[in-house]
Amino acid sequence: MNRVVVTSVAAVTPLGNDDDTSWQNLLAGKSGVGMISKFDTTDFDTKIAAEVKGFDPTVYINKKEARRMETFTQFAVCASKMLFESAGWSIPESEKERAGTIIGVGLGGLHTIEEMHTKLLDKGPGRISPFFIPILIANMAAGQVSIEAGAMGPNICTTTACASGTHAIGGAYTDIAMGRADVMICGGAESTISVLGVAGFNAMKALSVRNDEPEKASRPFDADRTGFIMGEGAGLLLLESLDHATARGANILAEVVGFGASGDAYHMTAPPEDGSGMALAMRNAIREAGVDPSQIDHINAHGTSTKLNDLCETRAIKKVFGDHAYDIAICANKSQMGHLLGAAGGVEAVFAVKTLAEGVIPGTINRDTPDPKCDRTARVSSRPNTP
Repeated sequence: MNRVVVTSVAAVTPLGNDDDTSWQNLLAGKSGVGMISKFDTTDFDTKIAAEVKGFDPTVYINKKEARRMETFTQFAVCASKMLFESAGWSIPESEKERAGTIIGVGLGGLHTIEEMHTKLLDKGPGRISPFFIPILIANMAAGQVSIEAGAMGPNICTTTACASGTHAIGGAYTDIAMGRADVMICGGAESTISVLGVAGFNAMKALSVRNDEPEKASRPFDADRTGFIMGEGAGLLLLESLDHATARGANILAEVVGFGASGDAYHMTAPPEDGSGMALAMRNAIREAGVDPSQIDHINAHGTSTKLNDLCETRAIKKVFGDHAYDIAICANKSQMGHLLGAAGGVEAVFAVKTLAEGVIPGTINRDTPDPKCDRTARVSSRPNTP
């Protein structure tokens, strides 16, 4: 089995259009949540979201090509350009067949579906763009990134709701560990702050309606949490085998030592209240890593700010770690940037790598009244950051 390392990270988030800006704003305790600007929210219960602000895809993408990409694909391609800029490296011609791309996307091109459906009703099928299908499909993020990077190895889109980005990283890690590839671009991308997206999650009663206080609406593990906040963006990692990274003199930021996945086999939207499914994924990762649970000292939590997730996640952590759970420092990035859905695992992995590389754990804002049922979160910081 090959050892797998992280040699570069990149992100576009509601906290900034690159990973450094996003990281600094995260440490400063800033919120990326505000009023929705993408459409008229007059008839919507939820009027707030964590939008990416001031994003210009033409900084990295030709204007003509950018028009043929959905926003989630633009996020991914721009992040991939930054990824290689940060690495100070590009894939040589001789190595392209050993480099791959796996990018998770939860929902894909909702904006394009809305636009084309309106055009269909107003002007008929003859006015539908020939790029309609290629633009909206979820695997376009991985596809376009592979074209830009020249990565000819595995090219995959993982679509597993909130776990899409994390599963992409796990799959990329596995491909390198098993020797199928030497280099993998991986993570997640999403942009579904749209009429259909917000209306759909409102119908599920999943979103916060704390419209009068946008920056305080996302509050993981707080007793007064009322739902999650939709976010958007992309987070990518460059993974390499240790031998490959060492041979080219790469700057190694972290090592991936294990991955765990599980299915609740329970319900289409709700986790089992005892947290057993989440606990199984954590145990699988720890077992594959070959470490003892007592060696874990930090968790970047899912922390969605929904009643059920935060409770179940607390119970899962206690199941896996027992008394040691109370000694683990936990952070919930979604308190500041909302829930990026398919991109969440990618962006939060970027922040986890930065936590390791820089030795500072981001705090969790808006945890003003700790939920006593989420008592494991006693060490979740409400300060800007925890050294």
